[in-house]
Amino acid sequence: MARMWRGKEVAMSEYLTRLSEFAEGLRFQELPSHVVTRAKEVLADTLAVIAAGAQEPEVLEMSRRLVPRPGNGPATLLGQGYRVDVLNASLVNGTAGTFLELDEGNQFARGHPAIHVVPAVLAVAEAEGFGGEAVIVALVLGYEIGARVGIASRIRMSMHPHGTWGTVGAAVAVAKLYGCDASAMREIINVSSSLGLATSRRTMLEGGTVRNVYSGVSNQMGVVAHRLVASGFTGEADGLSTVYGGVVSETFSPEAMTEQLGERYEISRNYFKRHACCRYNHSALDNLQVIVSRLPGGRILPDQVERVEVETYSLAAQLCDQSPKNMLAAKFSIPFAVATYLVNGETGVRAFRPQQVANQTVQALAKRVIVKEDPALTAMMPARRPSRVRLFMKDGTIHEAETHLNKGDFEDPYSPDELRRKYFELASPVWGEAVAEALYEDVSRLEDVQDIRRVTDRLIHG
Repeated sequence: MARMWRGKEVAMSEYLTRLSEFAEGLRFQELPSHVVTRAKEVLADTLAVIAAGAQEPEVLEMSRRLVPRPGNGPATLLGQGYRVDVLNASLVNGTAGTFLELDEGNQFARGHPAIHVVPAVLAVAEAEGFGGEAVIVALVLGYEIGARVGIASRIRMSMHPHGTWGTVGAAVAVAKLYGCDASAMREIINVSSSLGLATSRRTMLEGGTVRNVYSGVSNQMGVVAHRLVASGFTGEADGLSTVYGGVVSETFSPEAMTEQLGERYEISRNYFKRHACCRYNHSALDNLQVIVSRLPGGRILPDQVERVEVETYSLAAQLCDQSPKNMLAAKFSIPFAVATYLVNGETGVRAFRPQQVANQTVQALAKRVIVKEDPALTAMMPARRPSRVRLFMKDGTIHEAETHLNKGDFEDPYSPDELRRKYFELASPVWGEAVAEALYEDVSRLEDVQDIRRVTDRLIHG
């Protein structure tokens, strides 16, 4: 069994000691089987999401400008077929993984831990030839520590959570791969606490695609944090309490950092995404799908809709732009998400493409979607992500649905078959069916892999 830290009060200095000792001592053999299974599901999902996102023009151009002569490094650019240095691989892969808004997340941390950890872990593991067990442990641990910082603090509402506590998760994961002891782990936590970004929530609402780079920077800085500590750099005595208790957040609970540590793993409380947009849209889209499924023919014609009313929780109510200007802004607009689903009958990647952003039928319908907060629904957070949807038809008919859970939450999870379908929908167009299948099988048996380069070689050579 992994070590368990109990007790209602944890002294400031004591929580870091316990956290660091837990990080040093965690072994693959101590991980519950369901945690290992979920880690492999998270890894497969994230690899496919990165590879698909890497096909976006901005990512391809970013890669070309950062690495004009590719092929000389040890770390794979997923979906691009060549290798670069560890720092650039961490940055580019971390960036690519957020472009499609399909990366997994954790509702309790209010963010996306895996995309802040997987690229750094993969790049370092490739460079050093680490095996599958080490990769799984590093992923689980980095996810755990990063997510717990998100749980322990309340990032300012003006900030975007990407690029903040994920940096600490990436740094701890890298340190675990390198076998750092508790003292070094503590230093890496303190150093990486000061290496997060001053992010802006407005970027997602306005379609500022710099937002997609935040998670890439976290991965890169996670690698840098380890190298800094190895070089002799030091942090303050308790960087987490300072940065997350007064700089980017005004509240920080050290107790939350160690509550049921080694007993409750945050990666097992994650969610996966099938709608290619912000999680805050999902409950409204789930409601719409329920409404449509009840109707003869399973379809609603847009010109039959007078208006749509969406009542939801506070964070989701911010996603009220009725005229998003680009793909990213559309993914953070409930009116657009509702409209593109009703017009196109889907909520995948194609539903949010620039062609749909410019689609006059979608735009006209989005202007008839009204979003407002219901304080009673806000009070259900963070355990729930609720919404209520009413469709008012021109013939006077009203259709209504309400949900308190998003499909894909750990309380209402997608089946393994549904996750597999998502993986192949994203991976097969990039790598081809045979390579995608082989990679999926490799990840499903990752603990048996002695050198991760055996797995990633097929992404270069087929």
